[in-house]
Amino acid sequence: MPRPTAFSPNALQVLERRYLRKDENGRVQETPDQMFRRVAANVASVNERYGDRRGEEEEFFEAMSSLEFLPNSPTLMNAGTNIQQLSACFVIPVEDSIESIYDAIKYGAIVQQTGGGTGFSFSRLRPEGDVVRSTGGIASGPVSFMRVFDAATNAIKQGGRRRGANMGVLKVDHPDIERFISAKDDPASLPNFNLSVAVTDEFMERAVRDEDYDLVNPRSGAKVRSISASYILERLATSAWRGGDPGVLYIDAVNRGNPTPALGPIEATNPCGEVPLLPFEACNLGSVNLGRMIEDDGLNWDKLARTVDLGVRFLDNVIDANRYPLPQTAEVVTGNRKIGLGIMGFADLLVRMGLRYGSSGSIDLAERIISFIRRAAEAASLSIAESRGSFPNIEGSTIEGPRRNATLLSIAPTGTISLIAGCSSGIEPYYAVSYSRRMMEGQHFEEVLPLFMAVGRERGFLTPELLRDMSGTQSIQHLESVPRDVREVFVTAHDVPPEEQVDMQATFQRHVDNAVSKTINLPPQVAWTDVRDIFVLAHRRGCKGITVYREGSKPGQVLTAARNARCCPACGRFIHGEEGAMQCDTCG
Repeated sequence: MPRPTAFSPNALQVLERRYLRKDENGRVQETPDQMFRRVAANVASVNERYGDRRGEEEEFFEAMSSLEFLPNSPTLMNAGTNIQQLSACFVIPVEDSIESIYDAIKYGAIVQQTGGGTGFSFSRLRPEGDVVRSTGGIASGPVSFMRVFDAATNAIKQGGRRRGANMGVLKVDHPDIERFISAKDDPASLPNFNLSVAVTDEFMERAVRDEDYDLVNPRSGAKVRSISASYILERLATSAWRGGDPGVLYIDAVNRGNPTPALGPIEATNPCGEVPLLPFEACNLGSVNLGRMIEDDGLNWDKLARTVDLGVRFLDNVIDANRYPLPQTAEVVTGNRKIGLGIMGFADLLVRMGLRYGSSGSIDLAERIISFIRRAAEAASLSIAESRGSFPNIEGSTIEGPRRNATLLSIAPTGTISLIAGCSSGIEPYYAVSYSRRMMEGQHFEEVLPLFMAVGRERGFLTPELLRDMSGTQSIQHLESVPRDVREVFVTAHDVPPEEQVDMQATFQRHVDNAVSKTINLPPQVAWTDVRDIFVLAHRRGCKGITVYREGSKPGQVLTAARNARCCPACGRFIHGEEGAMQCDTCG
């Protein structure tokens, strides 16, 4: 009888609140391992229609229950249930008519109700003040309609299981670009939207040279006026400095990587920016836990190759197991069969390899890992194509030779699934060693990095005094009770210069055919000019998008340094009992 998977107390709470099946009275009806079994059986059942690959249910179950690979949240929540919607992200087109606008709101609500996030490009909408010929009225512009989209998301909230999430994109040459850039300067505005400005190579070059560029009415194609590109970049950087939005989408880089240009250009991404998608397209994601790929003598490359192969097979099956909420989505998804396999636990891996995040050694390792994963994923997709056929739209695509999937890799934030897996998120550095995570229910989960706890116990420096000293601080570099070599590898986001963070993202992006979600974390004291310089650097380095966040610039941020907390030396869980208590209820 296999042992049940071990989870942290915080992971168990999240699983019980959001993922495990419940009866009509809200009582939990399955264990985490039963959830993994449900998902494995459902995804592996696709093999019956092809008559091949028997025995994969057990492979899928073992990979998930060992926390070596996890799919995106909708798959864990919905596979084998009446919902059966397994995709994390969708893009819904918005055309310049009242019918299309409200159809998009309806489609977005349907998708969000099943647990998916939605991306919208508003670049085709006529600008504020433009004529509406059918009524003789005046157009209100993209930003006013975005507020209607936001209100619809607020009403849905995805049944309380996932926070409703949208991405709103506007091209940099839209006449309403200044209003869009400042749309979230008020912290209460558009709470269910992330914003990105789609900038072109030409715009970035003109901004650097301090030249003007043209704003164009998308309805008529006519030039409205010229404006300073450097001024708009300054406005963009200032708003991002002020509150984190907008991010930047390097739209020309995105479309250079578009594998199916004959089907049209890509105009938008999912809410976190890691999956550029065509209109009505959706993608399902999954992540390999790198922390589970390491052994005493280093990274187990054979195990990594096997796990990547399994992840590609799993995600390709998800395409067929999925019940798409929109018929248009079913058509485009099954035509392109895009998947997004990524990684999590990268910061954990670096610590165990003795490498500081952002160092030349960490960049070299990132290059080796992601290029290896790319080759392994391509081999897996080729193998599936040889038995089941290439994706139907391969003719006219940029893909040469047989391949099952138009795209293969994507680096997602993995916020909740990394909590379940007990590992660091995506390719991010640690936010803090002692931190608090805000969940959508208003609850805060507080924890000390388990790996730090383990090292502290092994090296003998973990004391109650140290745990108290770490409370409320993001960096441990000033704590001399922690050995210097430990401080060197347990760097946190604000210990890593932004240039090194961009270098890391660009390194992964070189081998990722979708995109990379990473936030460039900045300390409070940086200037808006630093944000502008990051936008310019990320463009030069070949990123497809970039997001910055200056600490404390937005109320209700997800991660904060834990304050005034004591934690159990045995497991790292925070203690909220009496002052004299030194162990949590779990450890006794």
